[in-house]
Amino acid sequence: MNIRPKAMTSLYPTDILFQTPCWARVKARLGLSPKAFDIPAVGPGKDVLVLLKSFGNHKLALVPQGPEYAPSEEQYGPFLEDFSQALAARLGPDVAFIRYDLPWASPYSEQLARDGQHAMPEPRLRELRMNMGTSSWNIRKAPEDMTPANSLVVDLTGEEADLLARMKPKTRYNIGLARRRGVVVRPACEADLPSFYSLYRQTARRNGFAPSGAAHFAAVFQGRADELPGQDFLFLLARHGRDVLAGAIVGVSEGTATFLYGASSDFKRNLMAPALMHWGAMRLARARGCSRYDMGAVSPGDDPAHPFHGLYRFKAGFGGQIEYRSGMWDYPLRHDVYALYHEAELWRGLIERRGLGQSAP
Repeated sequence: MNIRPKAMTSLYPTDILFQTPCWARVKARLGLSPKAFDIPAVGPGKDVLVLLKSFGNHKLALVPQGPEYAPSEEQYGPFLEDFSQALAARLGPDVAFIRYDLPWASPYSEQLARDGQHAMPEPRLRELRMNMGTSSWNIRKAPEDMTPANSLVVDLTGEEADLLARMKPKTRYNIGLARRRGVVVRPACEADLPSFYSLYRQTARRNGFAPSGAAHFAAVFQGRADELPGQDFLFLLARHGRDVLAGAIVGVSEGTATFLYGASSDFKRNLMAPALMHWGAMRLARARGCSRYDMGAVSPGDDPAHPFHGLYRFKAGFGGQIEYRSGMWDYPLRHDVYALYHEAELWRGLIERRGLGQSAP
């Protein structure tokens, strides 16, 4: 397979925010090095964004929700193998492995929709299926998914009354309750990021995850004057009087709005501000021409044992459908370095799951 370097600003328009020049700029501000390549072998208008991240004396190449081009399901593995070898030749010898966060439909979509997480085979069996037809059997399932493998997507087409009618009664009630009690959702600006970050840290403590640093969010808005056509970030805060109760950062690319980061306060939770906040984000996304609102991670189904079940219960109320994606996969180039990195990731994941990886208050 032949791939050709291209200018970052020449990436083709796409609904996948993470494959845009806009996202490349955000990640460059956070220290990653973006590269763009055309993929002429699969037809015109096909390209990919790659992000190089240093660790020690080596680098890993991240392909965030890419490549967008998806072969037939039985060709997933052979295509990834060919593409990885072509990419490796362009990236240089210090890249230890390539990591793909694949947007492709999961081969287990039907089973997941029917049986939830219990339909997902163990990683070894998933690797066996992915590597069928490859010559090197070198594709590995990563320990975690960089972006949600199971994401709930709301259809924004039709009138606002149609969207509300597709929601569950409790969600409609909570949106109305927040309004009646005086919660207001309005667009915010970069100067409001400290208020959002304070909520975000409360959310992290409440839900037991390690928060990202404030610089992570500032990077989204730095240089926002250089907006690119069809790409933007929406920033909303829900307030009750002088109190900030919830916030959201939503990325827009072409016809899709993607919920990136959310936060809510520890108090006045009875006012249901997050429900009104998402409704406000959907209305604003519609005004920007979006037909889809990707709400992000949920459990594969209504499974109380799944760690994302609470997200499922809340987000499913908005009437969307779950999209089951293939998740994150690795193609090692330096097997010795990759083995050490993989082991460190497993340990870090274990520590975080035990609640020891939370930031201090």
